[in-house]
Amino acid sequence: MDIAVTKRKENIAEYILYLWQLEDLLRALQFSPEAIYSTLIAPRKDLDEQQKSASLIWYMDIANLLREEGKEEKGHLEHTLHLIRDLHDLHLQLMKLPIGEQYRATVAKLEPELPRLQAIWGKPGMSDTELCFRALYAAMLYRIKGDTKHAETIKDTIELVSPVVAELASMYGKVERGEVDLFKDM
Repeated sequence: MDIAVTKRKENIAEYILYLWQLEDLLRALQFSPEAIYSTLIAPRKDLDEQQKSASLIWYMDIANLLREEGKEEKGHLEHTLHLIRDLHDLHLQLMKLPIGEQYRATVAKLEPELPRLQAIWGKPGMSDTELCFRALYAAMLYRIKGDTKHAETIKDTIELVSPVVAELASMYGKVERGEVDLFKDM
């Protein structure tokens, strides 16, 4: 819970990927409160009993959301998909506004790879922004699983995807905190 709160404040992309990883972990633990507690909470020596109780409630809330949305086996919470849509809206703005000049240059390096990414992880109607997140998440899972063959296969692509998502997340944070006005120079 505390990790998610920190990530949400500091980096929206890390927050989304953290929640996706948490969704898969909760599924692996079969949404069992006992397994969640013993695996995710009990080992934490930095939490007192009240914080541990609050953490269990938070994890169970996410588990319940997955159930309510019919995503017990696969898929991502609407919350994270909504955030990705917000990021994609920002992406579209940056692709046309003067403030997005540097971002457009970064995206241009990735564009030749997008058809290949779409063929691997894409679904009809999926935005390029969601596609980038899916590629990053797949790479993360390959590393976690120790699947060096697949990790190496997409290493070059990830080196193009990561800067795009990092810039987009940084700008999102700046806009959200009021540090940047997208329309200032218009």
